[in-house]
Amino acid sequence: MNSRFYITTPIYYPNGEPHLGSVYTTVICDVVARFHRLQGRETFFLTGTDEHGTKMEKAAAEAGVPPLELATRYADLFRAVWAELGISNDDFIRTTEPRHKQAVTRIFQRLVDQGDIYLGSYEGWYDEGQEEFVTETEAKLNEFKSKISGKPLSRYSEPSYFFRLSRFVAPIIEHIEKNPTFVIPTGRRNEVLSKLRAGVDDLSVSRTALSWGIPLPNDPKHVVYVWIDALTNYITALGYQSDDASRFEAFWPADVHVIGKDILWFHTVYWPAMLLSLGIELPKTVAAHGWWVRGGMKAGKSTGGITTLAEIRELVAKYDLDSLRYHLLRAAPFGADLEWSVEEFEKSFNELANVLGNCLNRTLKMIGKYRGGVLGPVSHAPSELDQSLMAAIDRLPSALAEAYEKLELQQAVMLPIELARQTNGYIDATAPFSLAKDPAKAAQLDTVLHLSVQAIYRALVSLIPVLPAKALEGIRQLGVDPASFGKDPAKLWEQLPLGHKVREGSPLFPRIEK
Repeated sequence: MNSRFYITTPIYYPNGEPHLGSVYTTVICDVVARFHRLQGRETFFLTGTDEHGTKMEKAAAEAGVPPLELATRYADLFRAVWAELGISNDDFIRTTEPRHKQAVTRIFQRLVDQGDIYLGSYEGWYDEGQEEFVTETEAKLNEFKSKISGKPLSRYSEPSYFFRLSRFVAPIIEHIEKNPTFVIPTGRRNEVLSKLRAGVDDLSVSRTALSWGIPLPNDPKHVVYVWIDALTNYITALGYQSDDASRFEAFWPADVHVIGKDILWFHTVYWPAMLLSLGIELPKTVAAHGWWVRGGMKAGKSTGGITTLAEIRELVAKYDLDSLRYHLLRAAPFGADLEWSVEEFEKSFNELANVLGNCLNRTLKMIGKYRGGVLGPVSHAPSELDQSLMAAIDRLPSALAEAYEKLELQQAVMLPIELARQTNGYIDATAPFSLAKDPAKAAQLDTVLHLSVQAIYRALVSLIPVLPAKALEGIRQLGVDPASFGKDPAKLWEQLPLGHKVREGSPLFPRIEK
């Protein structure tokens, strides 16, 4: 395993508040980043805002403010909300920052110098919401409306510089075919390959009708059109084409770009083509998640569901942030669309309370009552039940690592819960309260208490990336100070020693009044 790990969110348009979609993507990245830090890997987690382009210019005009003022207002809000939600990003890049604009200018000039950008003209249909030019065939197929938003397409005609995207179609197809995990899940991979084989036009990469952007170094009448500007954030944030590229050299290629399925094409075709042109290694994985839907339609104000920042804040205030994080990953396998309902969220919360919280609470009460909170030995010849739980405890770290490696995130959050569920069943089956009544069964009681403590501890450590507050609260109740491990978080995975003393417990997930 590489000692470093690099993960990114897409960069978000700062023309409105964060919502369920952007929160979901960012929480996914935060959970994965936290897991790799827990594994002792040097991790870099990037997010940010994509601030140039038609959408921003129009939104600013409607608000009656300069584009940079609007972009700054919302970029600051994104930063604040990520801090509010406990997101552990290492950097936040804005495409209006000097470090990014300077690098984009150099990248564009390099593409011009090597003949991969040429001057032409464009006339056709344009999807402003996606900031994408649409072919005549596709426009007709969708009745001249955006296939994503349903809004009418615009007609554009202007001179434009083009990137020779068609030159890179064959090597991109070859790369995708040779690297099954480059695009995940598999259905999205097949979708990209099918569209690539149908043929790809060169890509318009400049605009003259737009002033809100980065001027071309070779022709300042044009500004850099969105995708070269936006996609390159993943390397400009690392210092590519700057005076200090040490971070780029350390962390590139990205281990995973996490994106929504609506921007899959840009990340799996445009971005690899640019990197191939620049002679830069491709990212290891582009992972496209599904949409939150309501009644089969993408969740929004018209379809209902928890979509707005105000609604998210209300839910967190009533329950807690960790329960929201858990449900976002628990709701469906990664890549599938997710149906939002309060009822399903409450099921997730109750699962945390009744399985995880209950396991911790009853284990602490038992060892406190019967052994003064002190962890004794496994001194009884292990029964079949004991051996089954011991095997589950031992198996969890490797199973968890495999789930995170494959981005099987529903599995990653459920594995520790299933260990807690098995532990509850083990306690029910071994009946420690009965064993405690018989002095001859003291060794057997020691074994049951020991394994129960080790199991809930292992489950809580495994849930630190998902429940960073609640898991650590539970670990502290078990008498462990996570800060004591300093820069070696891997020590958290070690089992508790004999003689370890736990503390008195309190409910991790208190009952919520309806």
